[in-house]
Amino acid sequence: MDILDYLQYGFIQRALIAGCFVGLLCSCLGVLLVLRRLSLIGDGLAHVTFGSVAIGMVFNIYPLYVSIPVVMLSSLGILRLTEKARIYGDAAIGVVSSLGIAGGVILASVAGGFNVDLFSYLFGNILAVSDTEVVISIVLSLLVLLLIYLYYHELFSITFDEEFARASGVRTGKINAMLVLLTAVTVVLAMNVVGILLVSALLILPAVTALQLARGFAHAILIAALTGVCAVVGGVFGSLMLNLPTGATIVMVNLLFFLAALGGKVFIAKYRSLN
Repeated sequence: MDILDYLQYGFIQRALIAGCFVGLLCSCLGVLLVLRRLSLIGDGLAHVTFGSVAIGMVFNIYPLYVSIPVVMLSSLGILRLTEKARIYGDAAIGVVSSLGIAGGVILASVAGGFNVDLFSYLFGNILAVSDTEVVISIVLSLLVLLLIYLYYHELFSITFDEEFARASGVRTGKINAMLVLLTAVTVVLAMNVVGILLVSALLILPAVTALQLARGFAHAILIAALTGVCAVVGGVFGSLMLNLPTGATIVMVNLLFFLAALGGKVFIAKYRSLN
């Protein structure tokens, strides 16, 4: 079957639309997180997402409706632990993520053990997204991207020098809270694309790929966005043609982009040193 022939199927159209929006969102936000050394917050919140999905299944509620508020509250909890309990960021992430995964395992056990639905959230099932999930992904992705655009200069300031930004009048507490809340929403949306276990890869890989090539902050965000979208499209079609899991294939395509960017950077550096 030709690649374009796949586009006649509705489930592939939905997967590409939702995946591209979420990939674009993860890539843009990932640059901010990587530069602030907060990239592991995605992994921590993914563990919380597992717990929130288990809550939804126990009470027979659509998991996305439970996950968004629970993960947002957890992201604020990480920020509060960092600020008030004098705990470093990675330790605060570890505390909250441990609570999330432990709670999820307990709730899954209470609900009768791990079932097919829970495993689909763990490993992702982008080809099964519904029309409702596509609409939710588009609306929330556009909302988050709009907030990043509106607060671009403030986010830029705290990314590179938070103390200077605070001295310059930037409300760093508000911006930090907004950043972790945006990350929480992004992690929940990415759950359907690559699964809970691979969410952090969707946040980190396009960003680190862009940082190998970019010459500035805006340039890095642009390259990351392009990388993320291309990885989703390539991963969806690649998984269909090779009969591979879609979420994992998207991550592997992202990894190939990173290796290509890193190899190109090393080659250019050696070429310049010889000349």
